[in-house]
Amino acid sequence: MTNKLIPGQKVPELEVNILNNKQWKLSEDTFSNMKLIVFYRGLHCPLCKAYIGELDKKLHEFSQLDIDVIAISGDSEEKAKLTKAKWGLKDITIGYNHSVDSMRKWGLYISKGAFPNEPALFNEPGIFLVKKDRKLFFAGVNNEPFARPPLHELISGIRYVTTNDYPLRGAA
Repeated sequence: MTNKLIPGQKVPELEVNILNNKQWKLSEDTFSNMKLIVFYRGLHCPLCKAYIGELDKKLHEFSQLDIDVIAISGDSEEKAKLTKAKWGLKDITIGYNHSVDSMRKWGLYISKGAFPNEPALFNEPGIFLVKKDRKLFFAGVNNEPFARPPLHELISGIRYVTTNDYPLRGAA
């Protein structure tokens, strides 16, 4: 059973390996404003390649909004390294070895591999904006690889809500 995260409430702990040979934990991250956590399906997904590639190119725009970004999958270290190399990613932080248990705690949809190049189990896309107090501000979860929030809309939306003291939505 997957979990449904509620805006304004604390998000579950999140711990993954990242490509600089370190362990990353959300609870120990010292981001100053917000953290954008983007869960992607893995190296096998061409739509993820396009989305994460665009995200990598827009990191400066998120940085201008004081938002740190991490992209996470359940892929192995080897596949995460291939992802960075084959997709031409430059600056984005890549997390890997995300457990199925944690995927469920974050409310992600889980799929069984249907093709030879897919893992046995993997998460479908999800995007979460977490405030520095570890409370959820925004969530978008998909059960298919398409229909993710366009990054230009996400950036303009974040800019609008932060400059206009826009109220938290979806918490009633």
